[in-house]
Amino acid sequence: MGKKKTGGKYIRKRDLMQMLIDLFQQHAGEVFDLKRLFRDLQLKTHPSKMLCVDCLEDLLADDYIKETDKYCYTLNAVSQVMEGVFHRKSNGKNTFVPNDGGEPILVAERNSMHAMDGDLVKASMVARRRNHVREAQVIEIVKRSEKQFVGTLKVSKDYAYLLTEDRTLANDIFIPKAYLKKGKSGDKAVVRVVEWPEGAKNPVGKVIDILGRTGENNAEMHAILAEFGLPYTYPKTVEAIADRIPKEIPQQEIDRRRDMRDVLTFTIDPHDAKDFDDAISIRVLKDGGESGKTLYEVGVHIADVSHYVTEGSAIDKEALKRGTSVYLVDRTIPMLPESLCNNLCSLRPDEDKLTFSVIFKMNEKAEVKDYEILHTVTRSNRRFSYGQVQQILEEEHEASEQDYNSPGDVLVPIEDHVPTTTFAPGTDERKLLLVLNRMAKELRRRRFQSGAVDFDRCEVRFNIDEKGKPTSVYFKVAKDANKLIEEFMLLANRTVAESIGKVPKNQKAKVIPYRIHDTPDPTKLMKLGDFVSKFGYKIKTQGTKGEISKNLNKLLSDVHGKAEQNVIEMVTLRAMMKARYSVHNIGHYGLAFQHYTHFTSPIRRYPDLMVHRLLTKYATGGRSVSPVKYEELCEQCSDAEQTAAQAERASIKYKQVEYMKEHLGETFEGTISGVTEFGLYVEVNENKCEGFVPLRDLDDDYYEFDEKNFCLRGRRRNRSYNLGDQVHVQVARADLYRKQLDYKLVYQTER
Repeated sequence: MGKKKTGGKYIRKRDLMQMLIDLFQQHAGEVFDLKRLFRDLQLKTHPSKMLCVDCLEDLLADDYIKETDKYCYTLNAVSQVMEGVFHRKSNGKNTFVPNDGGEPILVAERNSMHAMDGDLVKASMVARRRNHVREAQVIEIVKRSEKQFVGTLKVSKDYAYLLTEDRTLANDIFIPKAYLKKGKSGDKAVVRVVEWPEGAKNPVGKVIDILGRTGENNAEMHAILAEFGLPYTYPKTVEAIADRIPKEIPQQEIDRRRDMRDVLTFTIDPHDAKDFDDAISIRVLKDGGESGKTLYEVGVHIADVSHYVTEGSAIDKEALKRGTSVYLVDRTIPMLPESLCNNLCSLRPDEDKLTFSVIFKMNEKAEVKDYEILHTVTRSNRRFSYGQVQQILEEEHEASEQDYNSPGDVLVPIEDHVPTTTFAPGTDERKLLLVLNRMAKELRRRRFQSGAVDFDRCEVRFNIDEKGKPTSVYFKVAKDANKLIEEFMLLANRTVAESIGKVPKNQKAKVIPYRIHDTPDPTKLMKLGDFVSKFGYKIKTQGTKGEISKNLNKLLSDVHGKAEQNVIEMVTLRAMMKARYSVHNIGHYGLAFQHYTHFTSPIRRYPDLMVHRLLTKYATGGRSVSPVKYEELCEQCSDAEQTAAQAERASIKYKQVEYMKEHLGETFEGTISGVTEFGLYVEVNENKCEGFVPLRDLDDDYYEFDEKNFCLRGRRRNRSYNLGDQVHVQVARADLYRKQLDYKLVYQTER
């Protein structure tokens, strides 16, 4: 190789490489940008600088250095042997995540040493090949994960297998007879892998639990929970402790709280709800008559779970372990024992209850003049369903125009309670309910004016018979009755967060779990802009938070009622970041709040319980808690929330497959909701049941996947199937075992 000149001297590549190595070694931990490297190495000519860049690329490829930012480099001090977590993938591209927080490293199946998903392992780096990604090999399994596998047993005379539904495991699990736990062929079972002998094709497992017969509703719902590592029973010992908690409220406890039992109070919940977290009270403080200066006291009252569940108790440990209640199609898996969530803590009508409240002084324009956060004792006068409140709003012509033609919460009489307040037409109580509705609408209007994003998607619900079989599908849309409760809960959550987080300059706010939501990813916004342009819409992908959110709201408003509404809403949601919990407040983009937390549902969410405890601690002069400890708790609760959501979606998917199994061979109109290199996902317009059209069934052409344009395009005829296209499909297969629904394309509607 020819010599390069630098500062009047020639330099060879190997010499420059050694100079770079020496420089990085002498300044380990420091970050060098190109300008500093050129200066420190006295590289003054263009050829020498280009040679330096070439050397840096070689050092990066060898993992000797790493790039911390664009054209910024530092010594890669990672050891050749690292400890971390192994993640098994169904496509064989397993990864190793170092404990030090480094980037995931590829582990080929041949180098996995039969590690299971979630195992703590030691791995060593594999010599890197040029133009290939970094690879590692597992050299020791430090600790097996507690991951369990769910599937169907196949039992023969001498041995048994678990036919697993987990796609991360390519082989069935061998089960010795001694580990079978009396399981029979066709049983749904939970199995834990106990070993995977070297050279063996199948891992060896042990039956942990028999859930029932495959296909039975109870067994299948428990299987979904077990698949995601969620509990499907409540520990009897914890339930027994909860049952022993005294039901009567001591007078001394009432005396130390504000007594609000004489104020009009009611709950509004779904018709089939059993746990009532929150109630609203309202009374007139000052009647302004025609002057319009009437002042109201509005109370948001939340079940005071923290009074009954003390930190570190057996009930608390179980609640933290669960993190949240889980809502499957046909059941609720509670965070707290039933005696607490459905009885002692639940704000049931005509019962004195201990509550934690935010009391607002508000005018008719929903302007908050003052507020207090304090412990109270309350008594609900009536339990409303959303449908009942919606009926009142519509009778009084106070509902939004679109509510009259939209589906909503089922209107069912609640027969187990004779209300002490009837809210009959013309009564003061009904008028106060209407006042709350007007306030909620004003709060909502101001929220969207400030930049909140409007995602009001309908939810799929099933009518289910006594055996758990879905008989019909209906959609639930949030109407004004739902929004009334939503706005006052949002107001309470924001007020609580501001009471802790908003402090004078030069003062440090005390630690509290915030509910945070980051701004959308710019790259995803650009892709969204490209996608909606195909339908004739435009959005602004750059600008201030407010400008972008207003554009998103305009888009969501413009597509309302159009054929492409569902698919555009879905793609827009994908462009958003996920909300999570953290002690580091960055605000909530979707709600346009600078400070936001979760305070209003401690019966079903553990972060709310943490907030209640911290509010009580700080109100009595307590010092701020450890941010490190509470950030770990926030991460644990965020993970639990995501897992619960996945289980909920899996239960809906199972019921969709079960429902469509009764419609094999029938044809439906649908919308292409997903496009992959393997085929099309189509969502039936009538019932929102999504199924898959395999690429192999599109046999009229050779189709290629165009990722940029979200479509499959035929090579010969140039026919395309695009995201959002209307098609007609026939139900071809409904596989309950795999929770998989396959459609056959009948024809495409003209675009």
